[in-house]
Amino acid sequence: MDIFSCLNMIGGLALFLYGMNLMGNGLSKMAGGRLETILEKLTTKKIYAVLLGAGVTAIIQSSSATTVMVVGFVNSGIMKLTQAVGIIMGANVGTTITSWLLSLTGIEGSTVWLQLLKPSSFSPVLAAVGIILFMAGKGESKRKDIGTILLGFAILMFGMETMSSSVSGLADNSSFAGIMTAFGNPLLGMAAGAVLTAIIQSSSASVGILQALCVTGAVNYSVAIPIIMGQNIGTCVTSIISSVGATQNARRAAMIHLYFNMIGTLIFMVFFYGINFVSPFEFMDSAANGAGIALIHTLFNVGAVIILFPFSNILVRLAKRTIKENRNIEKKEEKISIDERFLGKPAFAMELCRTKAKEMAVLTGEAISLALDVLILYNKDKADEVIKLESEADRYEDMLGSYLVKLSSKNISIEDSQSMSIILHSISDFERISDHAMDIVKSAEEINTKGLAFTPNAKRELETLCRAVKDICNMTVDSFCSGDDVAATHIEPLEEVIDTLAKKIKENHIRRLQKGKCSIEMGFILEDILTDLERVSDHCSNVAVEMITITDNDYNTHEYFKNFSPAKRREFDDEYKEFLNRYPIERQTDTSTE
Repeated sequence: MDIFSCLNMIGGLALFLYGMNLMGNGLSKMAGGRLETILEKLTTKKIYAVLLGAGVTAIIQSSSATTVMVVGFVNSGIMKLTQAVGIIMGANVGTTITSWLLSLTGIEGSTVWLQLLKPSSFSPVLAAVGIILFMAGKGESKRKDIGTILLGFAILMFGMETMSSSVSGLADNSSFAGIMTAFGNPLLGMAAGAVLTAIIQSSSASVGILQALCVTGAVNYSVAIPIIMGQNIGTCVTSIISSVGATQNARRAAMIHLYFNMIGTLIFMVFFYGINFVSPFEFMDSAANGAGIALIHTLFNVGAVIILFPFSNILVRLAKRTIKENRNIEKKEEKISIDERFLGKPAFAMELCRTKAKEMAVLTGEAISLALDVLILYNKDKADEVIKLESEADRYEDMLGSYLVKLSSKNISIEDSQSMSIILHSISDFERISDHAMDIVKSAEEINTKGLAFTPNAKRELETLCRAVKDICNMTVDSFCSGDDVAATHIEPLEEVIDTLAKKIKENHIRRLQKGKCSIEMGFILEDILTDLERVSDHCSNVAVEMITITDNDYNTHEYFKNFSPAKRREFDDEYKEFLNRYPIERQTDTSTE
């Protein structure tokens, strides 16, 4: 093997790794976070977790990526360890798909159909289609993502072919054969496989390299088997690195991955070599091929899952004993966070941001609802809960704002970009709503402390206005969480009704003041409360308008409602009148009594 063959092998390896990364990123982006969302939510049963872990890994072509996501899930408090263990097991099974795809390079035969199955035959076609789709795709379109996937696969296969052809000259090299024979020692072979996989941080890639070396004929099954076992241990390095600085449970998830592969490897090695010692396997000294390596890789991973699945709880307990409990960790802080490890998967990171933004919206809706209850009937426990929720809303805004700024520099789709814009605008509105909720509670506390009270008419009017404000907040939270921009169109008419109701209350209060039926001090407090309620409805309107205009690609929010067509204006006016009838506040006359 001369210097040019070495250069070809290095170039082939570079293309192979780049193609695998490109295809994996394209597949992840194409999934748009949906697969990972299913992974997060549908893991109540361990067998489902195993199947989902296998499915997601088979699609995104990376068990390391799946395991890192699991570590991030656990770190963020989204997933429990008992759920994570099943997904980790499934990820090991899903990664075997890559080795079967790479084994296609070893297909031999003269028939047309067999030749068409060889990557060297169909990869150029995929590359041509991929580059056309990639160049024709505008912005962050699905067409461009499909093109990226096809290009990645073609580059991956071309790199594999290049590696195989560059090392084919080693077939008659006695030195290379001697090195390969040395790896026939199970411990040395495992160490070599573990180190190689730890360096490139991909068991699929290291298996592919081993498959490429098979063309030399110097890689026997006695050499390949221990190397494959070591590769399964080496792949745990990625999850262990990703857990550095993470929470206790996240580190435990990484340890579960390590223990699963180490125990599975130990069981396999003891039984396999024990049987081989008593009754030697004839195939051990025969030359390995790509399909044989893929088969061994699959049998080991599937077998490990079958054997260890019933003992998954023991793996969890073992991880807990390794990473001992630290009571000083504040779990609430873990809940209001998104792991930065997900920034490497922008589509999924965006999905997590949506989830956290929805949590913030629901929390804000709860805060304003409690605050309005406190206003009508003072309750110290509810007042304290509002203050607590307002503090959490502040943390949500800080966390989401900082995270989305970092995520904005990543390559995201148009849909995710729109979603990011809506969230960035809306979280400030939700945070301000929680601020107004706390201001309302302070007004209620002042009334309670000073022993003040509204007049019966004023209280009835305020109850009607509070009911309207509760409804607009519920409509806003529901439409935001469901992403329903049509439902959001019903918010603005109610916002105008709330402005009208607040104006009527102010006018009625002035009349009561003139009659001496209300104190100046209560008037100041009422003015503050009405201002807070109007501002709450304004912020609800802001969220709705952002959803409507950004979804419609009309970013001029100030002009949106001015440009209504006559039909839309009539529809708007009819809805306004309907809301006005639903929340009646009569204008008081000079003859009105309390």
